[in-house]
Order: sequence, then structure tokens, then C-alpha cells
Amino acid sequence: MGKSYHIRFFDNDDFFDNRLWNNKLDEPALNIKETDDAYEVELAAPGFSKKDFEVTIDDGCLNVSAEKSESKEEENDNYTRKEFSYNSFEKRLQLPDSVKDENVKAKYKDGILSFDLIKKEEAKAKKPKVIEIV
Repeated sequence: MGKSYHIRFFDNDDFFDNRLWNNKLDEPALNIKETDDAYEVELAAPGFSKKDFEVTIDDGCLNVSAEKSESKEEENDNYTRKEFSYNSFEKRLQLPDSVKDENVKAKYKDGILSFDLIKKEEAKAKKPKVIEIV
């Protein structure tokens, strides 16, 4: 019988990246904070870039979706190893009536997609009126 060879594909930690095995992300973590003038929304979406996102407002809802695919290939004399990944998520948030659709601002930095949902003027917190006692 000929010699048998054992090839260990997964010894190289730099190549084997667990993120490549995810098919679909779970719901991304979401934080919402209300201020007097706006709602501040943060969505944890590490590993994406700005071009991976699609953000729309439709029928009073903020719709966020993202998708990304990657592939890695390693070639050696005796074999070629390829890995592929596809990550995606969709999130839909019902906007309160107090938010101006046209003034929603978004930014993506350090894996956090954040939104400022500016309130309509009549919905902003107003300071109490002080009544003078005579």
C-alpha cells in the first residue's frame, strides 16, 4: 500500500475565521435613547462597510438591511482551499409620529450604525412655564 498523508486544513488560525461560517446574523443589538429633541438609535453591525447597508423610510418605518460576502483562497502544491461567507440582516423600526422623516440622519463608525431621529417641533420637550405669584 502507498503512504497516506494527513492534511490539517484548520491549523492556520489566520485563515480559519469563525465569522466566515455564519450564514445570517442574528438580530443586531439595538440601543435607543430619547433626548428632548430627538431619538438616538445605535445598531451594532461590526464587519460591514457603509456600502453594505441600505437604509430607507417607508410607510412610517425605518428599514435597515445589510449584506456582505467574502471569499478566501489558499493554494499549496498539493491542494487548494477555499472558504466563502455570506452575512446579512434586516431590521425594521416603526417610527413614532413625533419624528420628521425628512430629518433622519445616519452614520457608520467603528461597527456602529447610528441614527438621529429628529422630533417635530411640537413634540420637543418644552421647559415649564414659570408663573409669577403676585
